Amino acid sequence: MAKRLIPSLNRVLVEKIVPPSKTNAGILLPEKTNQLNSGKVVAVGPGSRAKDGNVIPVAVKEGDTVLLPEYGGTEIKLGDKEFHLYRDEDLLGTLHD
Repeated sequence: MAKRLIPSLNRVLVEKIVPPSKTNAGILLPEKTNQLNSGKVVAVGPGSRAKDGNVIPVAVKEGDTVLLPEYGGTEIKLGDKEFHLYRDEDLLGTLHD
């Protein structure tokens, strides 16, 4: 079983951030909360190639927190963790504090 995945071309491997299911006081939260669909970038590919042969680098780097589309991506399981593989252009943006 593979322990590490290095995405090809302009692909980005993302681990989704799961919102908490209850508060610090123990109150259970409903499933439909106003949480952003976000994730942490685990690995990035080298980038895609333009028609002239130059490499177009990926816009995000490992460790970035990104805003994900509601649908899309390819679900991948490595060990006991779930990841999603997206194209660089499918990511909606990066989140900063």
